[in-house]
Amino acid sequence: MKRILFLTLLLAGGIFTNAQSDKYTKAMNANIAMLDSMMIKNNIAEIGNNFARIADAEKDKWLPYYYAGYCTSLQAMTGKDNSKKDDLANKATDFISKAENILGKENSETDVVKSMIATAHMTVDPQSRYMTYGAAINENIEKAKKADPSNPRPYLLEAENKFYTPEAFGGGKSVAKPLFEKAKELYENFKPETPLSPNWGKSTVEYFLSQYK
Repeated sequence: MKRILFLTLLLAGGIFTNAQSDKYTKAMNANIAMLDSMMIKNNIAEIGNNFARIADAEKDKWLPYYYAGYCTSLQAMTGKDNSKKDDLANKATDFISKAENILGKENSETDVVKSMIATAHMTVDPQSRYMTYGAAINENIEKAKKADPSNPRPYLLEAENKFYTPEAFGGGKSVAKPLFEKAKELYENFKPETPLSPNWGKSTVEYFLSQYK
């Protein structure tokens, strides 16, 4: 009788675990599917909040915190209201720190977001903040490349930075083009570690390269 009860409880626990796993996977997939269109639909904050809620429910998983940090850093980078950028960037830092704590280390993807966070801080006042944040932007991009040479996202971020940097300061469209092309080459061969792992940015590369035609 005790054995039957034990097996029943074990089976019920397995069913509950699978149900929770399915719910997590469905929620993650639904929001990941919206990443590439969120700039057009202007729903970055909404998607970021969705990932934050998933992270609060799944505190042992790093990816929800990572995506919440990515969305929040992008919101800070692209926002019009400079008075909100530092708070958003700090919020993104908190998410990424939690992701790295779960991982037990930083990785190429979290380094990319940390470069984005530094960019967001700098855009508040580029002239006065470049000396503070410029090095962090570049250092995190280089760390991301070194951690995973197959990752196209550090090259995409570097290319975007160069694209919008005046030629007088070492940037410009011509300087950015080889980096966009490198990113495109890497995207064509990139294999995410899991179906939920980061794979964003390919459409952004295609958009920028279309500006050269």
